[in-house]
Amino acid sequence: MPNQSSFGSLPTFAVEHDHFQILQSAARFREYLLEAINNATSRIYLVTLYLEDDEAGREILTAVYEAKQRNPKLDIVICVDWHRAQRGLIGAESTKGNAGLYQAYADKYAESVPVYGIPVRKREVFGVLHLKGFVIDDTVIYSGASLNNVYLHYGDRYRFDRYHVIQNMPLADSMVDFIQNDMISHPAVHDLSKAGLPTTKELKSDIRKFRIALSRSFYQGEAQQVDENHVAVTPLVGVGRRNNMLNKQILALLTNATEEIILCTPYFNLPKSVLREVKRAIKRGVKVDIVVGDKTANDFYIAPDKPFKAIGGLPYLYEINLRKFSVVNEKYIATGQLSVHLWKHDANSYHLKGLWVDRSTMLLTGNNVNPRAWSLDLENGLLISDPNKLLEAKFNEEFENIFKHTQRISTCSQLETLQDYPSRIQRLLKKVIRTRADRLLKRIL
Repeated sequence: MPNQSSFGSLPTFAVEHDHFQILQSAARFREYLLEAINNATSRIYLVTLYLEDDEAGREILTAVYEAKQRNPKLDIVICVDWHRAQRGLIGAESTKGNAGLYQAYADKYAESVPVYGIPVRKREVFGVLHLKGFVIDDTVIYSGASLNNVYLHYGDRYRFDRYHVIQNMPLADSMVDFIQNDMISHPAVHDLSKAGLPTTKELKSDIRKFRIALSRSFYQGEAQQVDENHVAVTPLVGVGRRNNMLNKQILALLTNATEEIILCTPYFNLPKSVLREVKRAIKRGVKVDIVVGDKTANDFYIAPDKPFKAIGGLPYLYEINLRKFSVVNEKYIATGQLSVHLWKHDANSYHLKGLWVDRSTMLLTGNNVNPRAWSLDLENGLLISDPNKLLEAKFNEEFENIFKHTQRISTCSQLETLQDYPSRIQRLLKKVIRTRADRLLKRIL
């Protein structure tokens, strides 16, 4: 496989701006996804961290299976993380995990659907499949959302993400080719819908080789000419620290910004290199907006009146990070050159990622822009170059919808300190900080 050394050698796809759509809610995302699955004529490729054994997950899996029964010639592939699929939720009792659901569906239907488990590392804590993007026929549906009740707003609560729909056959083909040639064809990858699966220990050697292969892989395709009536879309993939094209592009976007940066991340735990470029951008006069979830909108948050679990300390740890950043940069916050926006809407949670630079370049990604994403997980993204600002109105509408439930931090005193937290959280975090375990947690969580 050839080594690509520059952004210019990556594939670029010319997309008509009318073929780019933004969905504004988790509920609409669910509706659109189900409709697309039901109307599929040639292929359905779903890649996600997990497809949960709950009402929404079963609804999606049922729709996929019913589509296969109606049209056995449909090319259908589902990819999930190998480790996440074979365990229960954090803190829950031990179960067969979601793999039990996949095997039950395979036994129930005549026409089966493979659900491939992708083992990025030998242990989940050291790396997972965090690749994003569904391909249905010639349409790419890109979101950071996984498939379960809260991500799809099945019930009272939702987890807010971003949802983009791009109709472009060459782009869809490129993403499918990567799944076929760089993921599911490897000996480390197995169909979780089948019984008698090998153990992770048995796959140890194959998983090591798989990660090395992934670190050298990239999306294939031609570099199309893009005129003033189209936007350029470049798919990027990266895993690990070395030669990670996605990480390099994030840094390049921050470095080259001249007017404005909007950065979305669900967990305020920026890698040192990103933090450095953000600070440099502020100092050279770039207006920076950071949109992050309030700690109560973090998916790990546990209300004080609920049973205590150690994992519930994470949102507070992220808030400590944010407060330190705000204290250091308070003079820029005061002038409005740096704006920190906290998202909170009732009991819902926040999961947005991405960059919008100078209103002409957008990175759609599942990358959380944290040390884990930077060095452990398999990540991807879609870089959109829009020098004629054909998509500006659509992105403006999207960010108006995002900011609708945010509060701008005008002073660091608006963020709580350790002394303000519940006593059990205080004791936990003091122990974590005293033993310097927070340094490890920030790298792997």
